[in-house]
Amino acid sequence: MGESAKAFSPAGISSFFEICDKTADGKAITDLEHVGARGGGFGIEKGVFTGVSVTEAEENDIRVFINEKFSPEAETTKTVAEVLLKKVKGKYRVIINHSVSVPIGAGFGTSAGGALGTGFALCKALGIHLTYGQIGRIAHVAEIRCKTGLGTVGPLLLGGCILTVEPGAPGYALIERLPISEDYRIIAGVFKPLPTKEVLSSAEKREMVNKWGRKTVDKILAEPSIENFMRVSKEFAIKTGFATERVKRLMEDAKKAGAVGAAQNMVGEAVHALVLEDKVKDVVEVFKRVLPKEKILVARIDFRGAHLVR
Repeated sequence: MGESAKAFSPAGISSFFEICDKTADGKAITDLEHVGARGGGFGIEKGVFTGVSVTEAEENDIRVFINEKFSPEAETTKTVAEVLLKKVKGKYRVIINHSVSVPIGAGFGTSAGGALGTGFALCKALGIHLTYGQIGRIAHVAEIRCKTGLGTVGPLLLGGCILTVEPGAPGYALIERLPISEDYRIIAGVFKPLPTKEVLSSAEKREMVNKWGRKTVDKILAEPSIENFMRVSKEFAIKTGFATERVKRLMEDAKKAGAVGAAQNMVGEAVHALVLEDKVKDVVEVFKRVLPKEKILVARIDFRGAHLVR
């Protein structure tokens, strides 16, 4: 038997977050489906295409390729595949190919996108019948176990402009969407990646993130407009100390050039601006002043979320 399937997940740009992995009395939450993040951001139409092929084998063997390069370090994807292989009889050789059209490690949610794409495509290839929520919960737990993210999976199932009000895996999280029309674009530019693991394990960083993350959610809920969303997300980047001088400058300059607002990718030394279609050219020019063309992307907002493709 040789079966194959494909899936797509939007990239997820996180604009701010609060780490939610402890109870009110400071104890670690042990059920990983209840660990997560509050926060907000955007799904975009660029992201991760995942192709999966399976053939019967003597032993289970999972190989992951990212943009055609063998990637044994892709632990989150491998973890999803291992969980799904336990749901079937027999052993399989699984080849997973991720084609990623956004920068990796710069706050675009590629680990979550790859995990979701693997879940959808591998279920199809192996004939496993699961709901969106069940696939999402497997991908969410894999992300947390591998420390590649906290709360990106749920938003990537939905797309749009997302606000995660209560944390956890799909089915436990409370996720709101802010109304936004299709004539907006996201312009993003990357100075350099930042490893998520480092941020999640620094006690000092966590404290700042959680203090300002909670305030940011509350401020957006008090006035759930996209203008306010962008304004307080920018404030979050500055108050937490994530924003470097060049990030601050680019956020300011993008707004002056006509963006609705600009914020920092969480986590990466990167900026994303929300822009109406007729202002794209002006704002891209501002990004081009400080970044090479290949470090800038323009994308539509994704309103569909992760899904199988033919």
